[in-house]
Amino acid sequence: MSTGTTELLGTEGAVAETGVVAGKQVTARSPLQLFWRRFRRDKVAMIAAVFVVVAILVAIFALLIVTVTGAPRPNVQNSNLLDEFGSPSGPSSHDWLGVDQRGRDVFSRVVYGARISLLVAFISTAIIVVVGVVLGLIAGYYRGAVDSLLTRAMDVMLAFPVLLLAIGLGVACADGCLNGALKPGLSVVVAVIALSLWPYMARIVRGQVLSLREKEFVEAARSLGASNSRIIFREILPNLVAPIIVYGTILIPQVILFEAALSFLGIGIDPGTPSWGSMISDAVGVFDVAWWFMTFPGLALLLTVLAFNLVGDGLQDALNPRTAK
Repeated sequence: MSTGTTELLGTEGAVAETGVVAGKQVTARSPLQLFWRRFRRDKVAMIAAVFVVVAILVAIFALLIVTVTGAPRPNVQNSNLLDEFGSPSGPSSHDWLGVDQRGRDVFSRVVYGARISLLVAFISTAIIVVVGVVLGLIAGYYRGAVDSLLTRAMDVMLAFPVLLLAIGLGVACADGCLNGALKPGLSVVVAVIALSLWPYMARIVRGQVLSLREKEFVEAARSLGASNSRIIFREILPNLVAPIIVYGTILIPQVILFEAALSFLGIGIDPGTPSWGSMISDAVGVFDVAWWFMTFPGLALLLTVLAFNLVGDGLQDALNPRTAK
């Protein structure tokens, strides 16, 4: 059994390997079984995980949910739902969450807003994890000039103002950049978030690699003639799965908040596309007469971010034997 697997199993893993404790036969458990046993003990994390799954299903089946509930499409405007002064109407039996100042159904827009927020979150997080892990592995393993160069690049990106970068990319790519690969809207938001957050993942991975590269199993692989790429991706990387999963889960709520902030400032998703951040931005001017327009997308944003954070905490406890109860 490899060093990484032994560390993951911890005390429970040692019991599982031994097979006998105090004269009693003990059934061996796999690392996955041990993880699930620890994770399901955390009731708060389990409830948060259920909420995350529901949010993902809502995002996937947004069209079906809106159709089944009889709500209008998110961009359908109905001036008949406004009063004689042009103010939006509040929640009712017909419009569950009320309408906005253009007569658009808030329930429909909140449901479709989950699709945009989670889409940006998962795409951006995937890019951040891939770029951060690869560069962190290279910096931590090779050290020297390569490490210094990549570390300084991380420092520059961490010091760069995110909003200034977003505004600059939004203006520069108004007509498209990189042969149309970057266009205003989703691609610019994903690019800004990925450029801003990959150094955090790279720093975490680099710190772990600096420790792992001195372990006996790496020395054994090197003495057997294994190449550097094999040692990095076949020996060291599998031992980083737990911290990568944990930090990747914690990154998702940060990305959701980033997207909401950019949309709130008008730099994010196309104004015609429902997004929780853009809905909150549109509701600023009418909050005193239409509290529901800001409350419901804000509540959806709050609960989703909180749920992902709680799941990340639960994963960290379950994957770390030292904190397991």
